[in-house]
Amino acid sequence: MGTKYVYPFSEGDASMKNLLGGKGANLAEMTRLGLPVPQGFIITTEACALYNSSGKVLSQEVQDQINENVAALEKITGKKFGDAKNPLLVSVRSGARASMPGMMDTVLNLGLNDEAVEGLIAATGNPKYVYDCYRRFIMMFSDVVIGVAKKKFERVLDEYKEKRGVKQDIDLSAEDFKEIVRIFKGIYKEDQNRDFPTDAKEQLYEAVSAVFRSWDNHRAFVYRRMHDIPYDWGTAVNVQSMVFGNMGETSGTGVVFSRNVATGENEIYGEYMINAQGEDVVAGIRTPKAFADLKTEPTMPGIYDEFVGWAKKLEKHYQDAQDMEITIENGKLYFLQTRNAKRTAHAALKIAVDMVSEGLITEEEAISKVDPKQLDQLLHPTFDPAALKAAKLIGKALPASPGAAAGKVYFSAEDAEEHAAAGERVILVRLETSPEDIVGMQVAQGILTVRGGMTSHAAVVARGMGRCCVSGCEAIKMNEAGKNFQLGGRQFNEGDYISLNGETGEIYGEDIPTVKAEIAGSFGVFMSWADKVRTLKVRTNADTPKDAQVALELGAEGIGLTRTEHMFFEEERIAKMRRMILSDTAEERIAALGDLLPYQKADFVGIYEAMEERPVTIRLLDPPLHEFLPNTDAEFEALAKDMGKPVEELKIKARTLHELNPMMGHRGCRLAVSYPEIAEMQTRAILEAAIEVKKNKGYNITPEIMIPLVGEIKELRYVKDIIDKTAQEIFEKAGVTLEYHVGTMIEIPRAALTADEIAKDAEFFSFGTNDLTQMTYGLSRDDAGRILKDYIDRNIYEGDPTAKLDQIGVGALMKIAVEKGRQTRPGIKLGICGEHGGDPSSIGFCHDIGLSYVSCSPYRVPIARLAAAQAAIRARKK
Repeated sequence: MGTKYVYPFSEGDASMKNLLGGKGANLAEMTRLGLPVPQGFIITTEACALYNSSGKVLSQEVQDQINENVAALEKITGKKFGDAKNPLLVSVRSGARASMPGMMDTVLNLGLNDEAVEGLIAATGNPKYVYDCYRRFIMMFSDVVIGVAKKKFERVLDEYKEKRGVKQDIDLSAEDFKEIVRIFKGIYKEDQNRDFPTDAKEQLYEAVSAVFRSWDNHRAFVYRRMHDIPYDWGTAVNVQSMVFGNMGETSGTGVVFSRNVATGENEIYGEYMINAQGEDVVAGIRTPKAFADLKTEPTMPGIYDEFVGWAKKLEKHYQDAQDMEITIENGKLYFLQTRNAKRTAHAALKIAVDMVSEGLITEEEAISKVDPKQLDQLLHPTFDPAALKAAKLIGKALPASPGAAAGKVYFSAEDAEEHAAAGERVILVRLETSPEDIVGMQVAQGILTVRGGMTSHAAVVARGMGRCCVSGCEAIKMNEAGKNFQLGGRQFNEGDYISLNGETGEIYGEDIPTVKAEIAGSFGVFMSWADKVRTLKVRTNADTPKDAQVALELGAEGIGLTRTEHMFFEEERIAKMRRMILSDTAEERIAALGDLLPYQKADFVGIYEAMEERPVTIRLLDPPLHEFLPNTDAEFEALAKDMGKPVEELKIKARTLHELNPMMGHRGCRLAVSYPEIAEMQTRAILEAAIEVKKNKGYNITPEIMIPLVGEIKELRYVKDIIDKTAQEIFEKAGVTLEYHVGTMIEIPRAALTADEIAKDAEFFSFGTNDLTQMTYGLSRDDAGRILKDYIDRNIYEGDPTAKLDQIGVGALMKIAVEKGRQTRPGIKLGICGEHGGDPSSIGFCHDIGLSYVSCSPYRVPIARLAAAQAAIRARKK
């Protein structure tokens, strides 16, 4: 016996979701529970995979099984598919294993032709309803299955309504609909050069194929990327006998939730329409009524109470709030769909906490029901929904950092700072950002870049600050000198308003009002449950006391990465940093570093005081030195005057520091090897600050000093010797000793492969997965955006590998490093401080390979706490 590709509802259940898709599995489950469900059958996700691998052709084997199930459905309903007297009509809908509302295609009333229409009219005595169904079917089939432009049909409808002086489709007469059917068939013939298909089986095969094809449509593709749904899952197809909500005043349709999905309140919430089909509610064609009004609907007595009884049964069975689609046909209630309801973040937490209070679920079950990524909604501003609906989209790029931002565009950090100080809301627009833009980024509401990927400088820094960022918008034509850019057929000058959605990457050419983020209600209770369950610690990446304080308030347990380079870009420090870089001798460098020491030490004092006795990992200087150098003649002239040297001499020296591939050049531990005095000054600042805080505050600080970009045990040992020697000098001078640890970042593949050697000297590892990913892929994260689009469009990559941890390739290197590191040093502390430390699926992987902690930007800390708890629950179930 061959593969079974088609299942009747009566042969499935909820556990078969991967094979039957979410919608099909739930239809089967509702059938099993005894709900009034119009019967049908499911064509499996395996049939979708077969269709895709067979040149987009529906195989004979699948067609034969469809025919068998049509015959069985004819027996159940007492109707005949394609019959002129008593026709069986069906709906054909998609149903992936993960819910994708509205992303794929649906066809209703399939099986109609001219003969079946006459038979239905004779059987029902209701020609208006029959011709309404027929015109809907022709329009849907033509649009969804064949690709005839929907607007051609809509134009005819609009003309008829105008001619009759009515506003709604349903107010047209039977004769109107009959004439519209004739015109619709003419549109089809003109477009396709053939008559509209009348054979019911041909209609069905075509519709099933169209649903499989819709897995590849653009909106489904975008939705899969947003929600991490793999392409190879495919979709199932649900074929269900039609029930009709458009048969008159005793019929209707509705979409209803078992709880309020906006607020989380335990109340039935939804809408319905009298004399309508399902797509009317979803498409917003007519204004529906609040579902509560059904209680007093005179033509439908008892329907509301019957629905509530079934809804509560479904909610108790699925242990979650349900989203249900219903049809009422001549006073009889039918359920067409149920699924776990999409909800706002506030509602998700309230529903989870309330269901525990009601005894429906346990705390651990509640933890598993909230998507960690949803917590972003609680931590960042969002657009006012009504204003967003009316806004005009001008472009779309990478959603690099969540939140919503609106403001006037400025093209330099200095201009952004100046106008923000004057009270303006500012959007910083750059070709790409550099560390020098840090102040402009800090004062901006949002950042938009032409170049760069999800882990580019702009993305990383924006996430750390909690700023909205959209990156890699290569459709922008930038004119920095003229202070304007073009996008979406419009020119935007300095001072014009735009709005950015960092959640979706969407860009709007206007000022859209935002709604402030608010953490309240059930958040504290829910997160306390997550913290009880998780074993993975959650730290933060923080470079300032302010960042550290924000992270603490959001539940961070320490700092996993302080990037010392960000501290040098403030105005009074950058000149001293440049002086140090462009010095000719070690003595000159040491003098310049001596000027920087008090600033660096003060920064660490602030961070230690904010974190009290929690662990703090500080990374020594990492980026290539050219990033700190002057960019303009005026900056060079000011520096030359300060150093007492000719401008041209400094420019020549600066040019010698330029590298063709700086991210793999003179940076990280290589700087300390070439200029030991830098590591010495930073060690002094780290340890002297810890001693000062202990003296003034009584906190026992145990600094963790992290050496970046190590690939060879000897270079680690060389820099560690500088740290230990400097520490000894400090302790002798201060008359105190202090525990401290020296570790390294694992961000070069060679470091992962030789981790057993490196662990001889490194007391901890922290995976710098931003660099480890780009070095493993050989893909610059700053240039990834322009390359990856083609790869993603062609299904070579599912998504941006720099945005989500590659568990197969990069993950294999991490596993090797974990195993080898523990062989040498069994108690070694293992963390991750790349941007993947805040990604839920990556956090699950970190739990599974046995890391001690993850570290992420402050506003991702709650996401990491919840993802770590879910990983612990999953691991226990395994």
